[in-house]
Amino acid sequence: MSQTTALPRWADVALLPVVCLALALCVAGIVVALVGQSPSQVLAALVQGAFGTPRGLSYTLYYATSFIFTGLAVAVAFHGGLFNIGGEGQATLGGLGTALVALWLSPVLPAWAMLPLMLVCGALFGMVWAAIPGYLQAYRGSHVVITTIMFNFLASTLLVYLLVNQLRAPGNVAIESAAFAPSAHLMSVRELLALVGVDWPGSPLNASLLLALLACIAVYFFLWHSRSGYRLRAVGSSPGAAAYAGIRPQRHIVLAMAISGALAGMVGMNEVAGVSGRLVLEFVSGAGFTGIAVALMGRNHPAGILLASVLFGALFQGGAEVAFDVPGFSRDMVVMLQGFVVLFSGAMSYVVARPLAAFLRVLHVPGARHG
Repeated sequence: MSQTTALPRWADVALLPVVCLALALCVAGIVVALVGQSPSQVLAALVQGAFGTPRGLSYTLYYATSFIFTGLAVAVAFHGGLFNIGGEGQATLGGLGTALVALWLSPVLPAWAMLPLMLVCGALFGMVWAAIPGYLQAYRGSHVVITTIMFNFLASTLLVYLLVNQLRAPGNVAIESAAFAPSAHLMSVRELLALVGVDWPGSPLNASLLLALLACIAVYFFLWHSRSGYRLRAVGSSPGAAAYAGIRPQRHIVLAMAISGALAGMVGMNEVAGVSGRLVLEFVSGAGFTGIAVALMGRNHPAGILLASVLFGALFQGGAEVAFDVPGFSRDMVVMLQGFVVLFSGAMSYVVARPLAAFLRVLHVPGARHG
Protein backbone atom coordinates (compact mmCIF):
# COMPACT_ATOMS: atom_id res chain seq x y z
CA MET A 1 0.00 0.00 0.00
CA SER A 2 1.58 3.21 -1.13
CA GLN A 3 1.28 6.24 1.05
CA THR A 4 -0.62 9.21 -0.31
CA THR A 5 2.02 11.76 0.72
CA ALA A 6 4.57 12.30 3.52
CA LEU A 7 2.23 10.93 6.17
CA PRO A 8 3.28 8.33 8.73
CA ARG A 9 1.85 4.93 7.91
CA TRP A 10 -0.57 4.99 10.86
CA ALA A 11 -1.88 8.41 9.80
CA ASP A 12 -2.30 7.32 6.18
CA VAL A 13 -4.24 4.21 7.23
CA ALA A 14 -6.29 5.53 10.17
CA LEU A 15 -6.23 9.31 10.55
CA LEU A 16 -6.60 10.41 6.93
CA PRO A 17 -9.85 8.46 6.30
CA VAL A 18 -11.35 9.90 9.50
CA VAL A 19 -10.45 13.45 8.47
CA CYS A 20 -11.83 12.88 4.97
CA LEU A 21 -15.08 11.51 6.43
CA ALA A 22 -15.41 14.48 8.77
CA LEU A 23 -14.90 16.90 5.88
CA ALA A 24 -17.44 15.02 3.77
CA LEU A 25 -20.03 15.22 6.56
CA CYS A 26 -19.32 18.94 7.07
CA VAL A 27 -19.76 19.74 3.39
CA ALA A 28 -22.86 17.55 3.19
CA GLY A 29 -24.23 19.31 6.29
CA ILE A 30 -23.76 22.70 4.63
CA VAL A 31 -25.61 21.52 1.53
CA VAL A 32 -28.39 20.06 3.67
CA ALA A 33 -28.73 23.37 5.52
CA LEU A 34 -28.86 25.26 2.20
CA VAL A 35 -31.88 23.22 1.07
CA GLY A 36 -33.70 24.02 4.30
CA GLN A 37 -33.09 20.86 6.33
CA SER A 38 -31.53 20.46 9.76
CA PRO A 39 -28.10 18.76 9.48
CA SER A 40 -28.26 17.55 13.08
CA GLN A 41 -31.71 16.04 12.54
CA VAL A 42 -30.61 14.28 9.36
CA LEU A 43 -27.42 12.93 10.96
CA ALA A 44 -29.31 11.73 14.04
CA ALA A 45 -31.90 9.98 11.87
CA LEU A 46 -29.15 8.36 9.79
CA VAL A 47 -27.27 7.03 12.82
CA GLN A 48 -30.49 5.88 14.48
CA GLY A 49 -31.64 4.12 11.32
CA ALA A 50 -28.31 2.37 10.83
CA PHE A 51 -27.36 1.44 14.39
CA GLY A 52 -30.23 2.36 16.70
CA THR A 53 -32.19 -0.90 16.51
CA PRO A 54 -31.19 -4.55 16.08
CA ARG A 55 -33.05 -4.65 12.78
CA GLY A 56 -31.33 -1.51 11.50
CA LEU A 57 -27.93 -2.85 12.56
CA SER A 58 -28.68 -6.13 10.80
CA TYR A 59 -29.43 -4.36 7.53
CA THR A 60 -26.26 -2.26 7.89
CA LEU A 61 -24.14 -5.39 8.33
CA TYR A 62 -25.97 -7.13 5.49
CA TYR A 63 -25.00 -4.36 3.07
CA ALA A 64 -21.50 -4.25 4.56
CA THR A 65 -20.99 -7.97 3.87
CA SER A 66 -21.12 -7.55 0.09
CA PHE A 67 -18.98 -4.41 0.30
CA ILE A 68 -16.30 -6.31 2.24
CA PHE A 69 -16.02 -8.89 -0.53
CA THR A 70 -15.84 -6.35 -3.35
CA GLY A 71 -13.60 -3.98 -1.38
CA LEU A 72 -11.11 -6.77 -0.73
CA ALA A 73 -11.28 -7.66 -4.42
CA VAL A 74 -10.28 -4.13 -5.40
CA ALA A 75 -7.53 -4.04 -2.75
CA VAL A 76 -5.82 -7.28 -3.81
CA ALA A 77 -5.69 -6.14 -7.43
CA PHE A 78 -4.42 -2.72 -6.30
CA HIS A 79 -1.52 -4.26 -4.41
CA GLY A 80 -0.65 -6.08 -7.63
CA GLY A 81 -0.51 -2.73 -9.45
CA LEU A 82 -3.94 -3.15 -11.09
CA PHE A 83 -7.15 -1.16 -10.93
CA ASN A 84 -9.91 -3.76 -11.06
CA ILE A 85 -13.22 -2.06 -11.74
CA GLY A 86 -14.85 -5.27 -12.85
CA GLY A 87 -16.12 -6.33 -9.44
CA GLU A 88 -19.71 -5.93 -10.61
CA GLY A 89 -19.26 -8.47 -13.37
CA GLN A 90 -17.15 -10.82 -11.26
CA ALA A 91 -19.79 -10.78 -8.52
CA THR A 92 -22.44 -11.46 -11.15
CA LEU A 93 -20.56 -14.50 -12.44
CA GLY A 94 -19.94 -15.62 -8.87
CA GLY A 95 -23.65 -15.53 -8.17
CA LEU A 96 -24.29 -17.42 -11.38
CA GLY A 97 -21.84 -20.17 -10.39
CA THR A 98 -23.36 -20.32 -6.91
CA ALA A 99 -26.84 -20.66 -8.38
CA LEU A 100 -26.01 -23.20 -11.08
CA VAL A 101 -24.54 -25.72 -8.66
CA ALA A 102 -27.47 -25.13 -6.27
CA LEU A 103 -30.03 -25.74 -9.01
CA TRP A 104 -28.20 -28.84 -10.14
CA LEU A 105 -27.25 -30.55 -6.88
CA SER A 106 -29.23 -29.09 -3.97
CA PRO A 107 -32.10 -31.62 -4.36
CA VAL A 108 -29.66 -34.50 -3.74
CA LEU A 109 -26.88 -33.13 -1.52
CA PRO A 110 -27.11 -32.30 2.21
CA ALA A 111 -26.36 -28.77 3.40
CA TRP A 112 -22.93 -29.68 4.86
CA ALA A 113 -21.76 -30.62 1.34
CA MET A 114 -23.91 -28.22 -0.67
CA LEU A 115 -22.93 -24.91 0.92
CA PRO A 116 -19.12 -25.34 0.64
CA LEU A 117 -19.59 -26.46 -2.96
CA MET A 118 -21.64 -23.34 -3.71
CA LEU A 119 -18.95 -21.16 -2.15
CA VAL A 120 -16.18 -22.83 -4.16
CA CYS A 121 -18.09 -22.65 -7.44
CA GLY A 122 -19.03 -19.00 -6.92
CA ALA A 123 -15.43 -18.10 -6.17
CA LEU A 124 -14.22 -20.17 -9.14
CA PHE A 125 -16.59 -18.47 -11.59
CA GLY A 126 -15.51 -15.03 -10.35
CA MET A 127 -11.86 -16.09 -10.47
CA VAL A 128 -12.01 -17.23 -14.09
CA TRP A 129 -13.96 -14.14 -15.14
CA ALA A 130 -11.28 -11.88 -13.62
CA ALA A 131 -8.30 -13.97 -14.69
CA ILE A 132 -9.12 -13.41 -18.38
CA PRO A 133 -8.56 -9.62 -18.19
CA GLY A 134 -5.52 -10.35 -16.03
CA TYR A 135 -4.08 -12.61 -18.73
CA LEU A 136 -4.82 -10.05 -21.43
CA GLN A 137 -3.05 -7.38 -19.39
CA ALA A 138 -0.03 -9.55 -18.57
CA TYR A 139 0.58 -11.26 -21.90
CA ARG A 140 -1.22 -9.17 -24.53
CA GLY A 141 -0.93 -5.62 -23.22
CA SER A 142 -4.68 -4.96 -23.02
CA HIS A 143 -5.36 -2.46 -20.25
CA VAL A 144 -7.18 -4.10 -17.36
CA VAL A 145 -9.41 -1.05 -16.78
CA ILE A 146 -10.86 -1.31 -20.29
CA THR A 147 -11.27 -5.07 -20.29
CA THR A 148 -12.91 -5.22 -16.85
CA ILE A 149 -15.38 -2.49 -17.88
CA MET A 150 -16.32 -4.53 -20.95
CA PHE A 151 -16.57 -7.72 -18.90
CA ASN A 152 -19.09 -6.02 -16.61
CA PHE A 153 -21.43 -5.58 -19.57
CA LEU A 154 -20.77 -9.10 -20.82
CA ALA A 155 -21.59 -10.57 -17.41
CA SER A 156 -24.83 -8.61 -17.17
CA THR A 157 -25.89 -9.66 -20.66
CA LEU A 158 -25.02 -13.29 -20.00
CA LEU A 159 -27.09 -13.30 -16.80
CA VAL A 160 -30.10 -11.82 -18.58
CA TYR A 161 -29.85 -14.34 -21.41
CA LEU A 162 -29.60 -17.34 -19.12
CA LEU A 163 -32.42 -16.22 -16.85
CA VAL A 164 -34.77 -15.38 -19.69
CA ASN A 165 -34.03 -18.33 -21.95
CA GLN A 166 -32.57 -21.14 -19.85
CA LEU A 167 -33.02 -20.87 -16.09
CA ARG A 168 -36.42 -19.26 -15.58
CA ALA A 169 -38.93 -21.57 -13.95
CA PRO A 170 -41.71 -22.71 -16.32
CA GLY A 171 -44.84 -20.58 -15.99
CA ASN A 172 -43.09 -17.90 -13.94
CA VAL A 173 -43.45 -14.39 -15.35
CA ALA A 174 -40.73 -13.03 -13.04
CA ILE A 175 -37.21 -13.18 -14.46
CA GLU A 176 -35.73 -15.50 -11.87
CA SER A 177 -34.71 -19.10 -11.52
CA ALA A 178 -36.57 -21.79 -9.63
CA ALA A 179 -36.12 -21.79 -5.87
CA PHE A 180 -33.22 -23.79 -4.46
CA ALA A 181 -33.77 -26.83 -2.29
CA PRO A 182 -33.46 -26.26 1.48
CA SER A 183 -29.91 -27.66 1.53
CA ALA A 184 -28.75 -24.60 -0.47
CA HIS A 185 -30.10 -22.16 2.10
CA LEU A 186 -27.44 -20.25 4.05
CA MET A 187 -28.68 -19.72 7.59
CA SER A 188 -29.67 -16.21 8.61
CA VAL A 189 -28.18 -14.58 11.70
CA ARG A 190 -31.64 -14.80 13.26
CA GLU A 191 -31.61 -18.59 12.82
CA LEU A 192 -28.03 -18.85 14.09
CA LEU A 193 -28.77 -16.83 17.22
CA ALA A 194 -31.95 -18.79 17.84
CA LEU A 195 -29.76 -21.88 18.25
CA VAL A 196 -28.27 -20.30 21.38
CA GLY A 197 -31.56 -18.89 22.64
CA VAL A 198 -31.16 -15.29 21.43
CA ASP A 199 -34.23 -13.66 19.91
CA TRP A 200 -33.16 -11.46 16.96
CA PRO A 201 -35.41 -9.70 14.45
CA GLY A 202 -35.64 -11.00 10.91
CA SER A 203 -33.42 -9.41 8.25
CA PRO A 204 -31.35 -10.41 5.21
CA LEU A 205 -28.21 -10.66 7.40
CA ASN A 206 -26.87 -14.19 7.14
CA ALA A 207 -23.85 -16.38 7.87
CA SER A 208 -21.91 -14.96 4.92
CA LEU A 209 -20.91 -12.14 7.29
CA LEU A 210 -18.64 -14.70 8.97
CA LEU A 211 -17.20 -15.60 5.56
CA ALA A 212 -16.48 -11.93 4.91
CA LEU A 213 -14.64 -11.59 8.23
CA LEU A 214 -12.61 -14.72 7.47
CA ALA A 215 -11.83 -13.28 4.04
CA CYS A 216 -10.43 -10.14 5.71
CA ILE A 217 -8.13 -12.24 7.86
CA ALA A 218 -7.07 -14.44 4.93
CA VAL A 219 -6.27 -11.45 2.70
CA TYR A 220 -4.24 -9.82 5.47
CA PHE A 221 -2.09 -12.90 6.04
CA PHE A 222 -1.75 -13.54 2.32
CA LEU A 223 -0.57 -10.01 1.47
CA TRP A 224 1.68 -9.36 4.45
CA HIS A 225 2.67 -12.77 5.81
CA SER A 226 3.21 -15.00 2.78
CA ARG A 227 5.84 -15.21 0.07
CA SER A 228 3.29 -15.03 -2.71
CA GLY A 229 1.74 -11.93 -1.18
CA TYR A 230 5.16 -10.29 -0.88
CA ARG A 231 5.93 -11.05 -4.52
CA LEU A 232 2.55 -9.74 -5.60
CA ARG A 233 3.12 -6.46 -3.74
CA ALA A 234 6.62 -6.24 -5.20
CA VAL A 235 5.17 -6.50 -8.70
CA GLY A 236 2.61 -3.84 -7.83
CA SER A 237 5.30 -1.50 -6.53
CA SER A 238 7.72 -1.94 -9.45
CA PRO A 239 7.35 -4.65 -12.10
CA GLY A 240 10.86 -3.97 -13.41
CA ALA A 241 12.50 -4.29 -10.03
CA ALA A 242 10.47 -7.41 -9.30
CA ALA A 243 11.59 -8.98 -12.58
CA TYR A 244 15.21 -8.10 -11.77
CA ALA A 245 14.78 -9.91 -8.43
CA GLY A 246 13.62 -13.05 -10.24
CA ILE A 247 9.85 -12.57 -9.82
CA ARG A 248 7.69 -13.10 -12.90
CA PRO A 249 5.37 -10.06 -13.13
CA GLN A 250 3.01 -11.66 -15.65
CA ARG A 251 2.26 -14.61 -13.40
CA HIS A 252 1.51 -12.38 -10.42
CA ILE A 253 -0.67 -10.03 -12.45
CA VAL A 254 -2.87 -12.99 -13.36
CA LEU A 255 -2.73 -14.22 -9.76
CA ALA A 256 -3.80 -10.83 -8.39
CA MET A 257 -6.77 -10.66 -10.73
CA ALA A 258 -7.74 -14.29 -10.07
CA ILE A 259 -7.80 -13.79 -6.29
CA SER A 260 -9.61 -10.49 -6.78
CA GLY A 261 -12.31 -12.17 -8.88
CA ALA A 262 -12.70 -15.02 -6.39
CA LEU A 263 -13.35 -12.54 -3.58
CA ALA A 264 -15.91 -10.64 -5.64
CA GLY A 265 -17.56 -13.92 -6.61
CA MET A 266 -18.31 -14.63 -2.94
CA VAL A 267 -20.99 -11.93 -3.09
CA GLY A 268 -23.20 -14.69 -4.45
CA MET A 269 -23.19 -16.44 -1.08
CA ASN A 270 -24.59 -13.33 0.59
CA GLU A 271 -27.17 -12.41 -2.01
CA VAL A 272 -28.12 -15.66 -3.72
CA ALA A 273 -27.65 -18.33 -1.04
CA GLY A 274 -28.31 -16.14 1.98
CA VAL A 275 -31.20 -13.91 0.86
CA SER A 276 -33.11 -14.73 -2.32
CA GLY A 277 -32.70 -18.52 -2.40
CA ARG A 278 -32.79 -18.33 -6.19
CA LEU A 279 -30.97 -16.51 -8.97
CA VAL A 280 -32.49 -13.10 -9.73
CA LEU A 281 -31.58 -10.11 -11.85
CA GLU A 282 -29.68 -7.19 -10.30
CA PHE A 283 -28.72 -9.13 -7.18
CA VAL A 284 -25.35 -7.35 -7.14
CA SER A 285 -27.05 -3.91 -7.10
CA GLY A 286 -23.90 -1.84 -7.51
CA ALA A 287 -21.86 -3.57 -4.81
CA GLY A 288 -18.96 -3.99 -7.23
CA PHE A 289 -18.69 -0.26 -7.84
CA THR A 290 -19.21 0.58 -4.16
CA GLY A 291 -16.30 -1.73 -3.41
CA ILE A 292 -14.00 0.70 -5.22
CA ALA A 293 -14.98 3.50 -2.83
CA VAL A 294 -14.70 1.12 0.13
CA ALA A 295 -11.16 0.13 -0.85
CA LEU A 296 -10.14 3.75 -1.38
CA MET A 297 -11.46 4.82 1.99
CA GLY A 298 -10.03 1.74 3.69
CA ARG A 299 -6.59 2.51 2.22
CA ASN A 300 -6.61 -0.97 0.62
CA HIS A 301 -6.05 -2.62 4.00
CA PRO A 302 -8.43 -5.35 5.24
CA ALA A 303 -9.03 -3.61 8.58
CA GLY A 304 -9.78 -0.32 6.86
CA ILE A 305 -12.01 -2.05 4.33
CA LEU A 306 -13.99 -3.66 7.15
CA LEU A 307 -14.63 -0.27 8.79
CA ALA A 308 -15.35 1.45 5.47
CA SER A 309 -17.82 -1.30 4.55
CA VAL A 310 -19.73 -0.75 7.78
CA LEU A 311 -19.75 2.99 7.04
CA PHE A 312 -21.17 2.50 3.56
CA GLY A 313 -23.63 -0.06 4.89
CA ALA A 314 -24.76 2.57 7.39
CA LEU A 315 -25.12 5.13 4.60
CA PHE A 316 -27.29 2.74 2.61
CA GLN A 317 -29.47 1.63 5.53
CA GLY A 318 -29.51 4.91 7.46
CA GLY A 319 -30.05 6.85 4.26
CA ALA A 320 -33.16 4.85 3.48
CA GLU A 321 -34.49 5.57 6.98
CA VAL A 322 -33.70 9.28 6.62
CA ALA A 323 -35.57 9.47 3.32
CA PHE A 324 -38.54 7.85 5.06
CA ASP A 325 -38.48 9.67 8.41
CA VAL A 326 -37.36 13.22 7.58
CA PRO A 327 -40.02 15.17 5.65
CA GLY A 328 -38.66 16.75 2.50
CA PHE A 329 -35.41 14.78 2.52
CA SER A 330 -35.41 12.78 -0.70
CA ARG A 331 -33.47 9.68 -1.69
CA ASP A 332 -31.45 11.85 -4.08
CA MET A 333 -30.09 13.79 -1.10
CA VAL A 334 -28.96 10.51 0.44
CA VAL A 335 -27.08 9.70 -2.77
CA MET A 336 -25.51 13.17 -2.54
CA LEU A 337 -24.20 12.35 0.95
CA GLN A 338 -22.74 9.08 -0.32
CA GLY A 339 -21.15 10.98 -3.19
CA PHE A 340 -19.41 13.39 -0.85
CA VAL A 341 -17.96 10.48 1.13
CA VAL A 342 -16.68 8.88 -2.09
CA LEU A 343 -15.25 12.20 -3.31
CA PHE A 344 -13.35 13.02 -0.13
CA SER A 345 -12.18 9.48 0.54
CA GLY A 346 -10.97 9.05 -3.04
CA ALA A 347 -9.69 11.92 -5.15
CA MET A 348 -9.78 14.55 -2.40
CA SER A 349 -7.66 12.45 -0.06
CA TYR A 350 -4.61 13.57 -2.01
CA VAL A 351 -5.60 17.20 -1.42
CA VAL A 352 -6.31 16.66 2.29
CA ALA A 353 -3.16 14.62 2.94
CA ARG A 354 -0.69 17.44 2.32
CA PRO A 355 -2.05 19.95 4.87
CA LEU A 356 -2.60 17.08 7.31
CA ALA A 357 1.05 16.10 6.97
CA ALA A 358 2.08 19.73 7.54
CA PHE A 359 -0.11 19.87 10.65
CA LEU A 360 1.50 16.71 12.04
CA ARG A 361 4.96 18.17 11.43
CA VAL A 362 3.99 21.28 13.39
CA LEU A 363 3.01 19.00 16.26
CA HIS A 364 6.36 17.18 15.89
CA VAL A 365 4.60 13.84 15.38
CA PRO A 366 7.19 11.08 14.78
CA GLY A 367 7.21 9.87 11.19
CA ALA A 368 5.79 13.06 9.66
CA ARG A 369 8.23 14.33 7.07
CA HIS A 370 8.46 16.74 4.19
CA GLY A 371 7.15 15.38 0.90
